[in-house]
Amino acid sequence: MVLLNLLVKPGWVVLENVVQDRIGHELFGTFTALLTLATIVAAVSDLGTTQLTTKRLAASPSFFTDFFPTLLPLRAGLGVGFLALTVGLGWVLGYRGHWLLLLAITAAGLLLTQYTLFLRGVLQAHQRFNTDAVLSVLERLLLLGLVLALLPMGLTLDRFVGVRTVAVLFTFLLLVGLIRRLYGRVALRPRWAQARQVLLESLPLAFITLVYGLNERIDMLMLERLVSAREASYYAAAYRWVDAVMMYLWTVLPLFFARFAHATGRPEEQQKLLWFGQRIVTVPLLLVVGFGLFRGELLFFQFKHSTPAELLRMTQCLQILFLNVLVHAFFAIYSTLLTSTDHEKPVSWLVTGSIVLNTGLNFLLLPRYGALAGAANTLLCAVVVSVGYVWLVPRRTGVQLPLAVLWRLALAFGGLCAGWYALRTYAGLPWWLETGVAGIWLLVLIFALGIVSMSELRQLRKKNE
Repeated sequence: MVLLNLLVKPGWVVLENVVQDRIGHELFGTFTALLTLATIVAAVSDLGTTQLTTKRLAASPSFFTDFFPTLLPLRAGLGVGFLALTVGLGWVLGYRGHWLLLLAITAAGLLLTQYTLFLRGVLQAHQRFNTDAVLSVLERLLLLGLVLALLPMGLTLDRFVGVRTVAVLFTFLLLVGLIRRLYGRVALRPRWAQARQVLLESLPLAFITLVYGLNERIDMLMLERLVSAREASYYAAAYRWVDAVMMYLWTVLPLFFARFAHATGRPEEQQKLLWFGQRIVTVPLLLVVGFGLFRGELLFFQFKHSTPAELLRMTQCLQILFLNVLVHAFFAIYSTLLTSTDHEKPVSWLVTGSIVLNTGLNFLLLPRYGALAGAANTLLCAVVVSVGYVWLVPRRTGVQLPLAVLWRLALAFGGLCAGWYALRTYAGLPWWLETGVAGIWLLVLIFALGIVSMSELRQLRKKNE
């Protein structure tokens, strides 16, 4: 699953940077604000039913036959309602005419994507992770091909929005056919009592989804409305790489979400999963964050029409946001543990406080410092929320934190940065060779600090054999 995402997602980010370069910062900045608004609303459109379904199916397979005749039409109705809400919010925020039409089309595609995620929850809950992995990258792979086909013909914003919609629709129809083949036709028999039960149980998850969506993406929308579309585009160019890197987390963490839910009531098993997952989640991202800090400017090679000042602005945003990735690499798995074991409420209030802080800082600092302030505010809020996770986990779940592992991982990252700084200062190597040497140095640190031991690798090898 991770390999498939590593192959497709970075390629799409590179191509989307090309799209931004061709369309221009001003135009693409406004589209980014529309996309952000639609993404925030679409993320909460299922009112938490996707996470609830994955959790309930993992614990009880009969949930599929009992509740899906109600869930399928319920989700469709929610999608239509939230589409109207998105357009209404766009009108309130001042978008008119053609921009409002583009918002409606973009929102419809994202709502269809959310319905696809809901159906993929069935595959995840039944442990069909390989099939889910292919579907997770199919939409991007198809969109990659369609946009590449458009480049010689002439790329416009309208055409770009159109091919995005086509890719989403194709993936959705394919998944519907696959679900029917694997689990049979589901007769639609909506029952109000079941719908009410599901919505009451899922609303805490919906609140978490909303606050997470606001916390991570509201900066781009506020930049475009409060400062300029150009500043929003600088932030978007940097955040696009962050989003690509975070796909590693959003690919791996749902697996642990299902595993944590399956081990509900067994804190010893959850602790083993957490201590194992801490290394799985954090170690690969240490090298990626190091690259962003020391060689981040290389990620914007696609921008042929940008000035040196614009490239510097995007690079500075990227470096700050990659520190945000580092925080998530260390602490996002604690949020997964809490939300999968019915502790959504304290997490939601914690992130809500972060949103209030982020929004207040945005109003105060964005007009003066632009995109850099948005990136710094995002990092600060990630730190605040992560401190809350560390405090909540042992008190709410009874699972002990892997403090020794966290300390060793922090030492490994510090050693990596020191080594990379020495390479940049004294070695004068090409960037690819420099990155390779830094990767080898990180590997040495991981074994030297005992983060991973040779005995564990030998045990894993014997198990595979």
